[in-house]
Amino acid sequence: MDKQLDADAAVGMEDRQEAVPAARKATWKDFVYLAKPGILFSNIITAFGGYWVAWGNSGEDFNAVLMAWAMLGTLLVMASGTVLNNYLDRDMDQKMTRTRKRALPTGVLQPKVVFWYGIALGAIGLSVLCLLVNPLTALLGVVGLLVYVLVYTAWLKRTSPLSTTIGGISGSMPPVIGYCAITGELDMGAWVLFGILFFWQPPHFWALGMRRKEEYRAAGFPLLPVVRGNEVTKMHMIRFLVMLVPVSLLMYAYGYVGEIYLIAAIALGLAWTFLGLAGFRTNDDDNWAKRMFVFSINYLPILFIIMIIDTNLAG
Repeated sequence: MDKQLDADAAVGMEDRQEAVPAARKATWKDFVYLAKPGILFSNIITAFGGYWVAWGNSGEDFNAVLMAWAMLGTLLVMASGTVLNNYLDRDMDQKMTRTRKRALPTGVLQPKVVFWYGIALGAIGLSVLCLLVNPLTALLGVVGLLVYVLVYTAWLKRTSPLSTTIGGISGSMPPVIGYCAITGELDMGAWVLFGILFFWQPPHFWALGMRRKEEYRAAGFPLLPVVRGNEVTKMHMIRFLVMLVPVSLLMYAYGYVGEIYLIAAIALGLAWTFLGLAGFRTNDDDNWAKRMFVFSINYLPILFIIMIIDTNLAG
């Protein structure tokens, strides 16, 4: 009997060891990946685009030092948000295939270390913006950080399908921060840049949500595709795309960019909208959602690169 109990205990121990892999030692790469470099890269392009558009229309001499501080501060604030997002979502990340192997859910990094890492990034980033750029950019950074960490991650992401829409406020801040680094005020250019990012985000994220719907359901996230289903999600995606197209054209209407941008914005916007409409005729929602997601992650950098190239230089 004792031998059988010992054998059963050994089997149980082996099962537990398989269920919870031994944590390896953390490396610098874990801290980099914790900040989600892919998200940082795409957003820093929009921040630079905002800075370039504001400078191009200001008639002032180009200030490379100011630009460097503005980009660094924005990058650090965004990294702070993504790190704290990982900290708050660590329990949910353990339930999703896409996230369960990250350093925090697997125990490679301890929650306390991740928390203070995120706080330090935010404090340094906001200090850079406030002291070396201007107070308005720091205020915008604070708003974006608080909305992303507290309103989106800690509250709405776990309780409401509105999380994606409201959370879009934080994701819209990078180009506005870049723009206001030059202007020091929230004029029409800043609001148009905000609008482009705000209307881009829900179709982008809902496309991912449709593909990972069952994972989000298992983790307990009330994402729109989980709560309302694919057809309702498609309708909401079209609504945002229909608003994105005219908002993106306002950059030309107010004279910030030229005809090349105008043509590109129309072509990209209509192509994405028609792809969205094709979702109502497809029999393969997963493949359609994948194409929507891929288009979305290419739409934003292409649009902003063309915006940078075609900025009307006042000087």
